[in-house]
Amino acid sequence: MGDRAVADEPLPADIIAGLRAVSTATLTTQLMARGLRNTFLPGLRPLNASAPRMVGTAFTLRYIPAREDIDVLSVFQDPEHPQRQAVESVSPGQVLVMDCRGQSRAASMGGILGTRLLRRGAAGVVTDGSVRDSPSFADLGLPAYAAGVSATANLALHHAVDFQVPIGCAEVPVYPGDVMVGDAEGVVCVPRDLAAEVARDAVAQEHLEEFIEAEIAAGAALPGVYPPNTETRARYAAWAERNPPPVQL
Repeated sequence: MGDRAVADEPLPADIIAGLRAVSTATLTTQLMARGLRNTFLPGLRPLNASAPRMVGTAFTLRYIPAREDIDVLSVFQDPEHPQRQAVESVSPGQVLVMDCRGQSRAASMGGILGTRLLRRGAAGVVTDGSVRDSPSFADLGLPAYAAGVSATANLALHHAVDFQVPIGCAEVPVYPGDVMVGDAEGVVCVPRDLAAEVARDAVAQEHLEEFIEAEIAAGAALPGVYPPNTETRARYAAWAERNPPPVQL
């Protein structure tokens, strides 16, 4: 998944629609069914509750610890600085995902860079560190997820090294081109080559669970309903004929 051509390839619209229609909880279940247990990025919270749900491909940026003789304010005069170059390289539909080693004492980026990502058509931003100018993010309309907020500039703690390389974000491996999905609960990383089948099966799972939840709400006991036995699945099949899923994949 490190191939640049694959990483830059846009997601098909139907896959985006499918992933946007389901929860991160459902996606983690589908990924666990395929043997992947470390896909949810724990501790990251949305900065703007009114922003749209996030679906996009990962554009990665890696930080290492800062060093005082190198990480001085004047480095931002260089347009080739990796952080600034990364922001200017994000394509429409991509999510900037930053590896901050889980360190949040200093921000990984601020509001001006967030605005630039929005204008470039980015699908979102994710960091296992913090952001500064958090009130700006709250109103920006760009889906953004962070482990915290900090007014301290990134250079106090972080040294941007490279981008579009495999990283760890919140202890989850993220490869360029992986699919990042965010909702009110947080962010999940879906391997790019599994995105189509995971989206399809996640939509089917939630459609079935909509029926199951209605049965439980009506007073049904868990045994035979959740998980569903043959009889419950037969009732679901009849219901599904009258109530097709909202997204067809």
